[in-house]
Amino acid sequence: MDGKRQTSETAKRAEELREEIRHHEHLYYVLDAPVISDRDFDKLMNELKRIEAEHPELVTADSPTQRVGGKPAEGFRKVAHSRPMLSLDNAYSEEELRDWDRRVHELAGNLPVEYTCELKMDGLSIALHYEGTPDGGARLARGLTRGDGQIGEDVTSNVRTIRSVPLSITPARMKKAGVPESFEVRGETVMPEKAFEQMNKEREAQGLTPAVNPRNAAAGTLRTIDPNIVAQRRLDVYAYFLLSGGAYLEIGQEATLDALTALGFRVNPHRGKVHTVEQMMKFIADAEKKRATLGYDIDGVVIKVDAQATQNRLGYTGKAPRWAIAYKFSAEQALTQLKGILITTGRTGKLTPTAQLAPVFVGGVTIRQATLHNADWIERMGLMIGDWVKVERAGDVIPKVAAIVEDAEHPRGTEKFVYPTKCPVCKQDVVREEGEADYRCVNVDCPAVLHGALEHWGSRGVMNIEGLGEVSAAQLLEKGLVRSVADLYTLKLEDLMSLERWGEKSSRTLLEEIERSKGAGLARVLMGLGIRFVGERTAEAIAQEFGSMDDIVSASAEELERVEEVGPRISHAIVDFFARPANRELVEHLKAVGVKMTAEKKKRSSELAGMTIVLTGTLPNLSREEAKAMIEAAGGKVAGSVSKKTSYVVAGEEAGSKLDKARELGVTVLDEAGLRKLIEERS
Repeated sequence: MDGKRQTSETAKRAEELREEIRHHEHLYYVLDAPVISDRDFDKLMNELKRIEAEHPELVTADSPTQRVGGKPAEGFRKVAHSRPMLSLDNAYSEEELRDWDRRVHELAGNLPVEYTCELKMDGLSIALHYEGTPDGGARLARGLTRGDGQIGEDVTSNVRTIRSVPLSITPARMKKAGVPESFEVRGETVMPEKAFEQMNKEREAQGLTPAVNPRNAAAGTLRTIDPNIVAQRRLDVYAYFLLSGGAYLEIGQEATLDALTALGFRVNPHRGKVHTVEQMMKFIADAEKKRATLGYDIDGVVIKVDAQATQNRLGYTGKAPRWAIAYKFSAEQALTQLKGILITTGRTGKLTPTAQLAPVFVGGVTIRQATLHNADWIERMGLMIGDWVKVERAGDVIPKVAAIVEDAEHPRGTEKFVYPTKCPVCKQDVVREEGEADYRCVNVDCPAVLHGALEHWGSRGVMNIEGLGEVSAAQLLEKGLVRSVADLYTLKLEDLMSLERWGEKSSRTLLEEIERSKGAGLARVLMGLGIRFVGERTAEAIAQEFGSMDDIVSASAEELERVEEVGPRISHAIVDFFARPANRELVEHLKAVGVKMTAEKKKRSSELAGMTIVLTGTLPNLSREEAKAMIEAAGGKVAGSVSKKTSYVVAGEEAGSKLDKARELGVTVLDEAGLRKLIEERS
């Protein structure tokens, strides 16, 4: 009996600790208003950890001790969104805002038009799914990245480590917010400036390249396979949308933000209700003034129609809601001095110039380097070492040198920069082909090219080999274990274990990842070869057209250009690539070690072959992208403007000037049903 009573008291104490820790996490990570010291917080956490270690049966999935879990078994699973995560249309001036405001009022008719202004966080979108619990509360079930807007990646194990994301929500909070038992929260994942600076200090200490900006760092962190790393980097999530069953709650935007606050989410406090464009511009000006003091990056202001009924009437274009717009700030600038120009060699052999600057604070980040584009740009600008230059964070993403400043206080530099004639890494001659802006190292054995090729091959968007990154690629090359990406597939356990800090477990894991990558498919292999101008979309289209690497290797430029994504520049780059014996040998080597080099050919339909169709307005059952896909699947081409060559215009509600143009030119106009009938009749 005493034992049962003691167990009951221990369970009660564990639950008390969980509630108390959640309360203090909310105060610290969401409200920025801690009431106890870090030391006292650690005492509470350590007591709970001790109890759960002694009584494993008392551990709950939503316990604060369970934020950091194991790695996902097979990378990140792809999951369809309950509702597409669309992008927003942008405005860059007051005039563009006025045009948008006028369109909103015209489409809204007699419905109310009032706007909510929110800061546009410069991060990446996240969708958090919560499921109801028997006691009337809710528990985090899944976290998805935006992905392509239709399908995201399941990063739940990483999301759980973000302290501003509640693992569970109490019945009291659910009742106060008035939300359904199961719901979805959408928000922005950001890396605060302090966390970003700390991460870069650690990367520099490890000899790694610093991250360019907090947005890229947050994106890379959220898709890191190890939740322990994510936990260390202190990401934040700011919530802004509430959905249930794939639909927005019918409460309006301001009420949505209030409900999110009641649920315990971090919601940006810098927001306001406005009615006019003048009020929008005042909010924008105030936001620009305070952006450097916020502690996180913003790149504009999002303006949304507040009332849900008005949002519903306004609807969507093919890619964005008509009831919201993002006003983008102009790039922030600062004055600093050019101390030197660093030349680096990338995986394609391109020599990239980077400005070495006297440190300057721009847009919340200390800038020491900036892009200089290419040799043509440096020559055109007449850039000299010692020049005073304006540096800007273009789109608040990549810092660049925008202009040279010359006045009495800022005299011109005196040292002319001479572009190198040798690769800075392998010391071989570089070439600059006619019409090209860049110098290139054409030595296929250049260590920089090999290193870049390995890192690119293993990257997530290509062969997705977890564990093959910047450091491991360098180690493999330094040890002479690989001379090309094909050599990865002949590595042995003892090879990897000979590397510094590589144990049996990590070595076996990398070998398993390499083996798994053999089945990545033709498109990924084609992209992994690093052919200039061939990205994911182009590689996929070529793979579906040809079906095998052998057919691609032997294809002429004319044959390649039959693929919709391929023009003369891309076709000649592919032909030139495979004309080199070393590249054909690489393909044969990859084939010999078992890398899959085939794909299912795209089945061609011809119902609309030779036809050019223009879409305008909102169709009743198809989004713009769905209608485009249907037309292209039937062999037709979708154009953006109406001309005499247009076969049909497919018009929905609120069709604009394209419909007028079609009538003027005598082009046949169809509705959605007419489009479907046209395809059916010709099939």
